[in-house]
Amino acid sequence: MASLHKRIFTITNLGVKFASTSTNFDHSCKVLILGGGTGGCSAAAKFCYKLGKGNVIIIDPADKHYYQPMLTLIGAGIKPLEAASRPMSSVLPKKAKWIQDSVSKIHPHDNYVTTDCGLKVCYEYLVVALGIETHFEKVKGLQEALENPRSGVSCNYSAKYVDKTCENMTNLEKGNAVFTFPNTPIKCAGAPLKACYLTEDFIRKAGRRDNVNFYYKTSLPVIFSVKHYAEKLLKLCEERNINVSMKQELIEVNHSTKEAKFRSVDRPLEVETVQYSMLHAVPPMAPPKLLSDSSKDLVDHAGYLKINKATLQHDIFPNIFGIGDCTNLPTSKTGAAAAGQVGVLYKNLCSTMSGKDTTSKYNGYTSCPLVTGFGGCILAEFDYDLQPLETFPLIDQSKEHRSMYIMKKDFMPFLYWYGMVRGHWSGPNILRKMLHFGMGK
Repeated sequence: MASLHKRIFTITNLGVKFASTSTNFDHSCKVLILGGGTGGCSAAAKFCYKLGKGNVIIIDPADKHYYQPMLTLIGAGIKPLEAASRPMSSVLPKKAKWIQDSVSKIHPHDNYVTTDCGLKVCYEYLVVALGIETHFEKVKGLQEALENPRSGVSCNYSAKYVDKTCENMTNLEKGNAVFTFPNTPIKCAGAPLKACYLTEDFIRKAGRRDNVNFYYKTSLPVIFSVKHYAEKLLKLCEERNINVSMKQELIEVNHSTKEAKFRSVDRPLEVETVQYSMLHAVPPMAPPKLLSDSSKDLVDHAGYLKINKATLQHDIFPNIFGIGDCTNLPTSKTGAAAAGQVGVLYKNLCSTMSGKDTTSKYNGYTSCPLVTGFGGCILAEFDYDLQPLETFPLIDQSKEHRSMYIMKKDFMPFLYWYGMVRGHWSGPNILRKMLHFGMGK
């Protein structure tokens, strides 16, 4: 540890930077939160209110915090990119200490983590909110295509490439528009389909629909996991002449010839080549490798943090909790899911701190506002059993509504910035009960 004495680390607490010189643990805290995304920010805010200044540390290397659900709207030209981000320093709670660094290893048996810069941070309780990572490199030629401004290839899952979706959509005059869903779990599983619907609506309103063929190719056996909404989504594709292919995985992109290759999930030797004018390609995604590299006891067989699906407490380490996309919770990976989880996590971690049983239960609630066009949205809400768990009893949420579109476009960003990341929003459970006169789940 002697080498630590000469190295300067960026530790941000109300904007102050200083050097770490400890030869044992550089920092220690009551609650350590790994990740400053949706789940991490929300949890940090709640615990800062309870524990006060100096007891919560957040580790995250990013300068900016993104409201990722807005990227779909940015790709369609509905919102500007700058509306989706704020400086990380302005989003994290002021009573928390922010270590602007990446976690290199978690030591769950010894209750500390190490960072890329060599810091050792000790904790009493750990909240893992590291999200899920995109892997463009796992599709041959995709990274090169995204970097080429004339490739016709874009992706709404990256702030770097999202504006290309709008450019490609605007420039699309004829040919094939292809939209993909990879053969891995992804965050916001409705986003690939939303990109397809929005582009189709734009082209139709621009008077070019007869010249463009639309293809939605998903690796899944269904268009959407919840049957209640899937039937309507398939019907919309049929009405709008969008060709849907199931169990098709994008494996290669050649931007020089504008060809995309798809492999059959069931019959891997079967490969289809599709010519495209526009390609919205969603990359494979995976949990952060540092989880499995840290300890096999931390993760399941796929590398996701292994936690109890009801209590969000780790199966082996009782002082570790998880939230959001990096966990093995069997529900869709969305910001709404993180909102539903954060209240449960907070109550159960507080109980654990007090030596009490974890009694709060997460029911798998998640939500996906399925934007179907410029002015239409199906608000899908469901639980672990893939059964509808809807908030608004007076409308049929399986149908398109302009009110749901306005809520997605204007109200939800406000709720996110001024409610959720400040620790004031834990999902619509209370609102649902009120609107259902106490009869809601």
